[in-house]
Amino acid sequence: MGKRRKGVKKSLIAVFFAIVIGFGALIAWNALDQAEDISLGLDLQGGFEVLYEVTPVSGEGTEINRELLSDTVSALNARIDVLGVSEPSITIEGDDRVRVQLAGIEDQASARELLSTQARLSFRDINDELMMDGSDLVEGGARQNFTADTNEPVVQVTVEDANKFREITQDISNRPLGENLLVIWLDYEEGDSYATESMKPEEESKIISAPRVRETIPSRDVEISGNFTVQSANELAGILNAGALPVELEEIDSTSVGASLGERAMEQAINAGIVGIALIFAYMLFYYRFMGGIAVLTLTAYIYVVLVIFNWLNAVLTLPGIAALILGVGMAVDANIITYERIKEELRSGKSAISAFKAGSRRSLSTILDANITTIIAASVMYVYGTSAVQGFAVMLIVSILTSFLTAVFGSRLLLGLWVNSRILNKKPRLFGVKERDINEL
Repeated sequence: MGKRRKGVKKSLIAVFFAIVIGFGALIAWNALDQAEDISLGLDLQGGFEVLYEVTPVSGEGTEINRELLSDTVSALNARIDVLGVSEPSITIEGDDRVRVQLAGIEDQASARELLSTQARLSFRDINDELMMDGSDLVEGGARQNFTADTNEPVVQVTVEDANKFREITQDISNRPLGENLLVIWLDYEEGDSYATESMKPEEESKIISAPRVRETIPSRDVEISGNFTVQSANELAGILNAGALPVELEEIDSTSVGASLGERAMEQAINAGIVGIALIFAYMLFYYRFMGGIAVLTLTAYIYVVLVIFNWLNAVLTLPGIAALILGVGMAVDANIITYERIKEELRSGKSAISAFKAGSRRSLSTILDANITTIIAASVMYVYGTSAVQGFAVMLIVSILTSFLTAVFGSRLLLGLWVNSRILNKKPRLFGVKERDINEL
């Protein structure tokens, strides 16, 4: 009988160490990769955020509805692809607003211009009469190219109907010298004129170029020149391929974070997190002794699992998200503290370690559930009605609470239960933080 008990003790303790060593090896091998793969928000790596108010295009009585807002988001996403930004965040807010977050962008001025440009291409004569517009072009047919003679960067577009373009160039080429210009506009509006716009500096003018047409052009390919660099030609081609915005965007709020400021914020947040978590670990070890050691193990696992889940969700980590992670550690500790205090109460009443463990775990579960369910409800409300920063906090908080059930509640009970059921902790109340003189004998 004694040998069997010893065998049970050894097997339970062996299972404990196998779980701890296995999970520890997984964390050591994979934790850094998980942390590096998490997408960072603009407050941690720099970038900018713009809130736009959506209005109908001038001259059109279009109603702003959910479908139109979704089309606007799609158009903005296509433009952001031109910038090469990964993990952009574009969200619809309210009935007529769109928030754009671009993290890690360096040239913020160019990015803002690219986002808000209507990109309505039109071909007009010098009297501003419309000859052809973007609807006459092949969708996605714009590309950067070079002129055959001077090797200068140009944007080449392809028209749908070669006959129509031939007729337009035939008409323009037959006009008197000085009037035989095919004016190429970007975002022409009612009231604009070639006479006024051609006098403006090139960087302020809506006229991309105004080539002289000397002969009929029987081709579908149109070259747009305009003192482009290779980069600016590529950007214009990308904007044209992304298509014109179905609405006008008015910037009503913006936030800009420099890369160095974001890096400093990241470093400070990590340092604060390390200090906070270290203090929590020290507190648990000091007040709960052996049970505190179990808590430290499960909290370490908790932090790792939260990072894995957050990464799996493709969520973006922000400063509020880091705050929610640290808060989640505190809430996970709270679940442990409630359980351990119940166990200590049972030990003080004179129960054995096994009886105290079972009774304490049972009594604490309803309290932990009530506290966490109310927090999840509050976090859900923040996610539904909050802005992007608040939503990031809410997502991390919900993930943290759900994960704490897996690690701080069930994981802690599993690991502590292996030791308690091995009976090694019998008659050793000090390992639970209970003094012998405080125990009331039954």
